[in-house]
Amino acid sequence: MKQLTKVFITVLTAFLIGSCTQSSSDQLVVYSGRSQALVKQLVADFKEQTGIDIQVRYGNDAELLAVLNEEGEQSPADVYWANTTGALAQANEQDMLTTLPDSLTTKPDAYQSATGKWVPVTARFRVLAYNPEKVNPEELPKSVLDLPTMDKFEGRVGWTPTYSSFYDFVTALRLTKDNETAKQWLNDMQSLDPKAYSSNTPMVQAIMAGEIDLGLTNHYYVIQTKHGGKEGYFEDHEHYGEEGPNPDANIETYHFENGDIGNLALVTGVSQLKTADNPELAQKFMSFLLSKQAQEYAAQSVNEYPVTGEAELPDYMLEAKEALKLSPDYDYEQLKQLEGTLNLLREAGLI
Repeated sequence: MKQLTKVFITVLTAFLIGSCTQSSSDQLVVYSGRSQALVKQLVADFKEQTGIDIQVRYGNDAELLAVLNEEGEQSPADVYWANTTGALAQANEQDMLTTLPDSLTTKPDAYQSATGKWVPVTARFRVLAYNPEKVNPEELPKSVLDLPTMDKFEGRVGWTPTYSSFYDFVTALRLTKDNETAKQWLNDMQSLDPKAYSSNTPMVQAIMAGEIDLGLTNHYYVIQTKHGGKEGYFEDHEHYGEEGPNPDANIETYHFENGDIGNLALVTGVSQLKTADNPELAQKFMSFLLSKQAQEYAAQSVNEYPVTGEAELPDYMLEAKEALKLSPDYDYEQLKQLEGTLNLLREAGLI
């Protein structure tokens, strides 16, 4: 009898320990450099479909990288979802990421990681936004490198020299061309007396208001102004004014010729951290972000481009095949080389 009781206690103890372990491992912790306004619906959908308790910590990429460094091996984070590939490359350089299985890395049709440590989720493109009442697009240059020669727009051009996507553009320019080309372009642009804005939203508003004629921005700011979208529209109605989105708003998108650095693709991505308690759950979440449902949400609600061929785009967005031709090919992890860009911008007196 004593022997049976001992066996029962042993089995019960093992069961309880296993139950506690299962409960703990069923929680997924995501550190997201993507804003809550953009992705909270996707997080809610994943939780509803899987029953997994998912906790998200939001912040910008740099803040979250600093937190991960401070937490080290004790970090509760399983997944790092970044706004830029430069941040993912930094995380990999600091040995935070684990190699992903082929079942994940082969899902995207484009923008794949050379290291296999992260997968792309969406893409955005640099564009030139312009006021069609002020600008004839046929007169615009084929390359962003020739924009400084457009003397007629002196004092009428906008840019965001302290904004992260502009940093990425200059970084890519430095590394696909050379440092001297980037420096010369910045100096030449300043001869146009461009107006600097802290972010893209006020610059887009300035274009529509006729305060400037054109500005370098990301493609979705024009789309959201004309058609609405999650970023800004539902969280910041001021972006659109009291009337909301207006398909007839006096702002349009100009793409430079295919392969020009002015059309640079900026990719968001997701990775599994080495601190992940349950790699299976982490990979399940990453796979969900590449699902048709999540990719279509990105296109239709956030106005970013999907990275898989299954998603259907709104008819007001450029077809995915055409969008793929816009950006030059480059190593997306190069964007981690930010310090050289910041030094260049300091020398130019822009930051």
